Amino acid sequence: TTPPVSPPIKMDYLGALLSYLIPGLGQITQGRIAKGLLFMVCLHSLFFYGMYLGKWRNVYLPTNYTRYQFFGQAPIGMAAWPALYQYAVYDANAQVVPLHGYMSSPSVVELNDLQRDSDKTWDLGWVYTVIAGVLNVLVIYDALAGPAFRRTSVPPNPQPA
Repeated sequence: TTPPVSPPIKMDYLGALLSYLIPGLGQITQGRIAKGLLFMVCLHSLFFYGMYLGKWRNVYLPTNYTRYQFFGQAPIGMAAWPALYQYAVYDANAQVVPLHGYMSSPSVVELNDLQRDSDKTWDLGWVYTVIAGVLNVLVIYDALAGPAFRRTSVPPNPQPA
């Protein structure tokens, strides 16, 4: 007798989208709760610890020069969206700063001060945030592909009498 054939694996696009928005949420909706919570806690801890090391000034989209780090930070999902909002609406001359300046592009003077007057924790902070974003690409793929082993409704092979 031949072993039962598993049904073809279908890609879970909703799970992938949910894991992009909030790391691990796709796995939680698939019933892999422990794995999803592990991803959620670890990636958010890594991202926000990197923000802390960077004095909350290292995740942003610049308005006046090239900064490729954000393309590594952006896959963390909704946690990086304030930077996109700031990029779209921020005005340095405005009386009221949206979101109290959270994830807005720092001025050149502020960037120089952060890099000149501090130790290397500011740089290390953006490395942590980039690693969190890039690791979430793997989490998104894990949610897209689904679990490695799926339960089948085929009963086990009967024992010969």
